[in-house]
Amino acid sequence: MPPVRNPILPGFNPDPSIIRVGDDYYIATSTFEWYPGVQIHHSRDLANWELVVRPLNRKSQLDLRGVPDSCGVWAPCLSYDGDRFWLVYTYMTRKDGSFKDSHNYIVNAPSIQGPWSEPVYANSSGFDPSLFHDDDGRKWFVNMLWDHRGRSRNFAGIALQEFDYKAGKLVGPRKNIFQGTELDLVEGPHLYRRHGWYYLLTAEGGTGYDHACTLARSRDIWGPYEIHPQKHIVTSKDTPFTALQRAGHGDIVESPEGKCYLVHLTGRPVGQNRRCVLGRETAIQEAYWGEDDWLYIQNGPAPSLHVDLPAARDDTNYWAQQHYTFENSLHKDFQWLRTPETDRIFVVSEGKLILTGRESIGSWFEQALIARRQTHFSFDAETTVEFSPADERQFAGLVVYYCRYNFFYLTVTAQSDGQREINIMSSEASYPEGKLQMPAPEHISIPNGGRVRLAASIRGGLTLQFFYALEGQELQKVGPVFDASIVSDECGGHQSHGSFTGAFVGVACSDLNGTAIQAKFDSFTYRPVEDAADRYEITTTH
Repeated sequence: MPPVRNPILPGFNPDPSIIRVGDDYYIATSTFEWYPGVQIHHSRDLANWELVVRPLNRKSQLDLRGVPDSCGVWAPCLSYDGDRFWLVYTYMTRKDGSFKDSHNYIVNAPSIQGPWSEPVYANSSGFDPSLFHDDDGRKWFVNMLWDHRGRSRNFAGIALQEFDYKAGKLVGPRKNIFQGTELDLVEGPHLYRRHGWYYLLTAEGGTGYDHACTLARSRDIWGPYEIHPQKHIVTSKDTPFTALQRAGHGDIVESPEGKCYLVHLTGRPVGQNRRCVLGRETAIQEAYWGEDDWLYIQNGPAPSLHVDLPAARDDTNYWAQQHYTFENSLHKDFQWLRTPETDRIFVVSEGKLILTGRESIGSWFEQALIARRQTHFSFDAETTVEFSPADERQFAGLVVYYCRYNFFYLTVTAQSDGQREINIMSSEASYPEGKLQMPAPEHISIPNGGRVRLAASIRGGLTLQFFYALEGQELQKVGPVFDASIVSDECGGHQSHGSFTGAFVGVACSDLNGTAIQAKFDSFTYRPVEDAADRYEITTTH
């Protein structure tokens, strides 16, 4: 059987938490400001995965309006206690500067599909929580501790406290059980129990190119914890030009046959600037327990691009064109930003996706933007829009989006006299100003009636070309060739280790007049294009 190529969850799927229940595997990943919150994928063989649920999907559970870019839902931990599924996560409302406003919650469900409960508040002392179910039935809540003073380390260690699930709150003493190694930035804790040992897996080194998984163990859950002989059981920091970089933030699972695997986030940089245009993805590594009762990664600690798994991966759907129509509902591939009140920004009706123009693109409150993840280095995207703007403050069209500071937006808009035109807006790493750029060389007037085709081609994660066409005409280029790698973590408008999401492509509508004008989209097509980067033959230039 041929080995499976990493990543197993391509595109924006970071901070994986994995469990096995019987013959079923589940991975939960972060969604940050994208709604609904948390993605849970399912597999029976570790190689082929399907998105099955986004559990935080109603206003009473989650309302992200107002949270900054790369805040929102952080680092979910999925677990199962033999009776119910549990999901813990951070709701982050501020991350930049000295303070981190990180509120940790717990939800549970009788099945992976739900219904998922209302959130139970746990604490706000740090982020990246997990829930450990001990053999004696007790439940333990683990999270990193944030120290705003920064006298020694802001990432102050890993906190442990018991969770009384009947009372719905943390009880008893809280203790800092592990301060990490000299690599610093200890976070992402997961606890396990095996052969009388408590094992603590953490992430260190930040989520950039020094990222790592660190393992420690103790006979007592309260510690002290001794560090693994290798310290970091998975990391790319010492192999800077291998295909998988930024390896860290992992979780461990065992198969029914007793084989062990570790999932972790990773990034695949392209170009001379080493930008991860697909964001932080989920990879898997084969692992084994040594005679010393320590876990080791097969051929580690550097992550392997190819991994032996119980089954081969069927890439047919991965390379297939995805043509989305809007007959009954929005396809599960799509998400939107922040708001739980979906009827204010979109509706699927009469075979169309109808967007209601709200605030400007990049708003932290209410913008009508519906998009799917970019999961290939090269792809074509296309849509058709029916839109009658009154002036330049109304625009709708095709968007390639990372955050308010990084996007490209091909729009149908109008001059102040109501004459329709094609225009391009971009905001290319202009943090902190967020200044809009109009890179199209001239206004392209179009008739005031009729539908307009809009298209985008990205190649190798490095170049972007827009196209448009009127009804009955062929697509023609519009605007310059853009640097598509701008839509990446490395250019997300924050300090180092500060941008956490990924590139999306989709449709948007904005009405700065406040009149809630509507744009109607007939369909959306995402067409992967296989090239050297997507075949993993070229991942970086050095």
